[in-house]
Amino acid sequence: MPDGSALLRQPAAPAPAEPPLACLLSAAHPPTDVRVVGKEGAALAAAGWRVLHLCPGGPGAPAMHMGVAIRTYRRAGGWRGRLANIPALARLAAESGATVLHASEPDAWLAALLAARRSGARVVLDVHEHYPSRLDPRLPAPLRPLGRAAIRWACRRMARRADAVVVAKDGLDGDFAAPEHIVPVRNYATATPVAPREHRPGPLTLVHLGALGRARGAMEMLDALALCPADTRLSLVGRFTDGSGPDFAARAAALDLSAAVEQHGWMPHEAALAQAARADIGLVLFQPGVENHRLALPHKLFDCMLAGLPVIAPAFAEEVAAVIQEAGCGLLVDTADPAAIAAAVGELADPARRAGLGARGRAAALGRFGWAGEAERLVGLYRRLAPLARATK
Repeated sequence: MPDGSALLRQPAAPAPAEPPLACLLSAAHPPTDVRVVGKEGAALAAAGWRVLHLCPGGPGAPAMHMGVAIRTYRRAGGWRGRLANIPALARLAAESGATVLHASEPDAWLAALLAARRSGARVVLDVHEHYPSRLDPRLPAPLRPLGRAAIRWACRRMARRADAVVVAKDGLDGDFAAPEHIVPVRNYATATPVAPREHRPGPLTLVHLGALGRARGAMEMLDALALCPADTRLSLVGRFTDGSGPDFAARAAALDLSAAVEQHGWMPHEAALAQAARADIGLVLFQPGVENHRLALPHKLFDCMLAGLPVIAPAFAEEVAAVIQEAGCGLLVDTADPAAIAAAVGELADPARRAGLGARGRAAALGRFGWAGEAERLVGLYRRLAPLARATK
């Protein structure tokens, strides 16, 4: 039998290796962003990876959210501040020790590719929008095709240097010349617990969730509300992001609607869902003429579906229209026409009809358009890029 000293001389068992680190790299997304952290980061953390969100923010950000560590940095505002911050963001990304750098905007893509040269990390580009059209509002119409071509060229060059390109919705992969790298991880609904709306007779409350502004139909909401019965209410959960808040308030006052509009401001996701479930009809009122609106697949659509609300949405928005038509959960209208919006509200005055549409939407959000299948596809990608040790699976 060995003595105690012999036992002490035996080598210690090796410590289990830490799981690989995935760094979610953001140039603009907030610390607890619903897609970046609440969906993608949470899915990877639940599957066993260590996950860090490196993002702009201040000292009030949480240190952890849904299993994802949060680390913020300061940067100057505006697009100039974002461009100037690319070298610093690349340095922070390289120093993170991440095995995979998962970047969520074009300037973050470039920072991730620069960082990977130094650290050897794998790179995932996460595509949320139709970026070639982003310069359209800033360019004269004759120059827009040239602007789109230049951005598309840059997207394709970065895609060739990345290990994968994740697309948040259909219709975005055509701007990337690496189809073998494309992995669809659509922005479908997370199964956030919320009691669905119980639809009853009585005055209607319309709800809009998320960013507000002219291009999102803020003024059309008011003009449509003015055409609805006098006891109809409008509930707004979110912030004005284009500076049009004062104009909205002035327009509401001119239409004598100030008392009919309730503004809740920004809310955490679960609180916003609970507020939506107190309303009767969800509004998705993107205005025409913006390519990102045609291809939109917004959180607000699925949040309203989860809350059991029928949705009024733009007929021109191909992704949104396809979901609503397949799920049978709402009405498609010309969102530039307040009379059409008001007519759709009138069609949904019957509580039995609202209940039927809302129930179909909720079932679709929890099934066909649920996040679980998308999360599984993302996890499958990471198993190829940064495999977990058996003990951490």
